[in-house]
Amino acid sequence: MITLSVVVPVKDEAENVAALAREISAAVRPEPAEIIFVDDGSADGTAAALLALKPELPSLRILQHDRNLGQSRAVHTGVLAARGETIVSLDGDGQNDPADIPELLALLRSGNDPRIAMIAGVRVNRQDASNRRFASGFANGIRRRMLNDGATDSGCGLKAFRREAYLALPYFDHMHRFLIALMRREGYEVREAPVNHRPRRHGRSKYGNFHRALVGLVDTFGVRWLQKRFGGPVEPKEI
Repeated sequence: MITLSVVVPVKDEAENVAALAREISAAVRPEPAEIIFVDDGSADGTAAALLALKPELPSLRILQHDRNLGQSRAVHTGVLAARGETIVSLDGDGQNDPADIPELLALLRSGNDPRIAMIAGVRVNRQDASNRRFASGFANGIRRRMLNDGATDSGCGLKAFRREAYLALPYFDHMHRFLIALMRREGYEVREAPVNHRPRRHGRSKYGNFHRALVGLVDTFGVRWLQKRFGGPVEPKEI
């Protein structure tokens, strides 16, 4: 029985996916796990590179969007298709280190406490350009003040969470940047853990600082509205 599903959204990452898939497979062994790559409308050889790996990695599943729908939609697609009750998500560019997965899983499952719904990675010694690090830090500061979610690094793609908790959240495009706030809105407990961050080996980032900042600001107001329009979690009692 599959207990863990690793979900990896990718777009135009043909040069990165093979090495990343092998690293993930090694990191989660020997747990019964599946590795789900969601090809979000790639225009290069990403799908072909993944298909070539299937004989080597029987646990690999490949889902494909017919057009680019964004990272949040790709993660959502993967989680909906997942068979495991525990999900790990990470970026497809290879900058998140799969070697951190066991530690995140151990923290999530510690004491088998169902209130702990997610362990969010916090990137240590980020290997991005200085302007991107500055933009990310600035956006995190604004988001943290507006949403009061205590998120240190909301942009880190490496997270371990319970599938049922994720599916309880209101979905919208770009929601991956607000998972901590949305989880806490539903009454779940979220913890953070330091994770490694690696230089990008191939390709380039799909995000521009200005566009990401503009979209992020609009979405932050939307999440703030969601927080205000929610009476808080409740556990109904049958009588």
